[in-house]
Amino acid sequence: MTDPMTAREAIALVTDDFTELPFPEGLLEGDGPIGWPGYSAAHGRAADRSGETESVICGTGTIGGVPVVLLSFEFRFLGGSIGERTGARAVAAHRLARARRLPVVVLPATGGSRMHEGMRALLQLQVIARESALTRAAGLPQIAVLRDPTTGGGWATLGAGSDVVLALPGAQVGFAGSRVRPADADPGAYTAEAQLAHGHIDAVVPPGELRAVLGRWLTLLTRPAEGPVPPPYALGTRTGSPSPAETGREAVARARHPDRPRAPAYLDAHFTYRAEISGDRCGGTDPGMLCGFGEGPDGRTVAYAAQCGTATLPAGFRTATRLVRLASRLGIPVLTLVDTPGAANDPQAERDGAGPAIAALFEAVATARVPLTSLLVGEGGSGGALALAAPDNTWATPDSYFSVIAPELAAAILKRTPEEAGTTADLLRLRPQDLVALGAVRGIVDGPARA
Repeated sequence: MTDPMTAREAIALVTDDFTELPFPEGLLEGDGPIGWPGYSAAHGRAADRSGETESVICGTGTIGGVPVVLLSFEFRFLGGSIGERTGARAVAAHRLARARRLPVVVLPATGGSRMHEGMRALLQLQVIARESALTRAAGLPQIAVLRDPTTGGGWATLGAGSDVVLALPGAQVGFAGSRVRPADADPGAYTAEAQLAHGHIDAVVPPGELRAVLGRWLTLLTRPAEGPVPPPYALGTRTGSPSPAETGREAVARARHPDRPRAPAYLDAHFTYRAEISGDRCGGTDPGMLCGFGEGPDGRTVAYAAQCGTATLPAGFRTATRLVRLASRLGIPVLTLVDTPGAANDPQAERDGAGPAIAALFEAVATARVPLTSLLVGEGGSGGALALAAPDNTWATPDSYFSVIAPELAAAILKRTPEEAGTTADLLRLRPQDLVALGAVRGIVDGPARA
């Protein structure tokens, strides 16, 4: 273990204000539901060693000014394992969270289900998953901070089942615990850092920064803006006049200009601060798709998904889908920034499920229960761009274009020479003013107001 802290030390790491929920269970009678020899004695020794009566402590506290319900696991108590009493405490905690409309913060350090209780322990995973689902369905966020170790069913429910997943550096994280993995397994694959690299958690946070980071996340997820979000203003460029291009080929050239402002500049200009989610929870990440939540000038939260001008990977579409669905459930309006030459179309993208990933994002946008606003800030390359565009509420900057297909690809399909791509661009009516006339966008945004 790289994290020797106790359950109460973990709580103290994130809050100075904790009130524990009472659980008057009494002493464990007999050797549990399956009569495991010596279980009662082992349970008693665990209590003496840890000073706790079960593997989880539950209560309420305040983090970053936001009241929350906390569940913190004690690894010294039978490896932080989940048994019937653990499940009962988790149920009580989630029901309190729903009754008081409070977010849930989980601090797991667990080896999984308690074998001393057999299937009765394993069934607690279903119980915990159901309570977590009910809490999230009630529009309340759940954040997990993975400690060392977080493995087995604890990772697969308390950890991976949370809306936002943070982890302490070096924490062992994986479904397979250290004693049940293949003998030749690479231990580096079972770390928080590896899970981050493969899109399964959102951030690795040093202990000294955890309280502040957790407080910012809780603030963002509990203070939604009242949408729809106004489209951001157009940022200044070095490409000449702020007016839209006169020809299609000029519009394409301006959208592809290396000095044209990209999504990070728009996000920095629009938000006071922001926090990013990372990964598609299916093993992939896409640095060309930025997703997260940001605080606007009014102190309220807007969710965002922003393409950064690269071909969008399947992992990027899935991450954006995750963002839109989470924002929809929490009642947070969404801003999307469209800027891609198109969806990645190489063999690996097909193996990674480009089509299903794009389909899922189209569905998430179409069924969102919160208002969406989109701004076309650069290239709008076919369906890979349209999947992120809000129906009936997409706007364009002067340095942008949107097209059914890239001009070069259109020329190839029509068996024209590469030199005819410019002429093809003119024919596609892809300029911002064309998009307004065609009803594809609502309007062209101006630059910032001048004092």
